[in-house]
Amino acid sequence: MSRTVRIRVFWAAAVVFAVAFTAACLGLPRFGTEVHPYATRAVAASLRQRTANVVSSVNFDQRALDTLGEESILFASVLGAIVLLRHARDERVDPPRAGRVLPTTRLLGVVLLPVTLLTGVYIVAHGQLSPGGGFQGGVILATGLHLAYVAADYRVLKRIRPLAVLDVADALGAGAFVALGFAGLAAGAAYLQNVLPLGTFGQLSSGGLVPLLNAAVGVEVGSGIVVLLASFLDQAVEVRSPDNSDSGGGS
Repeated sequence: MSRTVRIRVFWAAAVVFAVAFTAACLGLPRFGTEVHPYATRAVAASLRQRTANVVSSVNFDQRALDTLGEESILFASVLGAIVLLRHARDERVDPPRAGRVLPTTRLLGVVLLPVTLLTGVYIVAHGQLSPGGGFQGGVILATGLHLAYVAADYRVLKRIRPLAVLDVADALGAGAFVALGFAGLAAGAAYLQNVLPLGTFGQLSSGGLVPLLNAAVGVEVGSGIVVLLASFLDQAVEVRSPDNSDSGGGS
């Protein structure tokens, strides 16, 4: 296909898309009105499925297949970064040197680390009840663990970071989301359809499949981010190339 033909095909597709997009936008409810068809349906479905947090109901029930795609993108990104940042044959690994940390910074990190981890667990566990969920809680969990790097140095982070376990947990979290979808098929419904007992509205066990999918995402996101940052931190702190053998090495 010549360049001229490609350009003509592009413009033809662009015109069709522009017309369709404009028509769709003109059909939307006006801003500031009380009529919101999608929101009304989403809230009604959330109440019907006994999921107090409507956002979690949308993410893990009404549009669970979309969330599976988002989680898969994150998993593939982490995997790709690990492959790209693996040690080359001409690189060597030096032990990181101790870093100097202010006493106030160390104290703040020691205090905040358990609080942040507890907050992350709470947000993941209560994602179907209150604002938050697996994505947000997973990021908080990974951030809390890395407070050890800020409050001490990289050597301390490596001691408390079970990287081999987190590698497995990342894969298990992604696989658990996929596997939970088969519960719907086993019950004669659609893939990822919420077919588990819905429980009592407002309780921790409510929402049927939603809290389980939420937990799977929390494990995958938290573990994946730790593994991802470990690859970058290894490159920045420990890995030395022949051309850069005397630089770096701090925390």
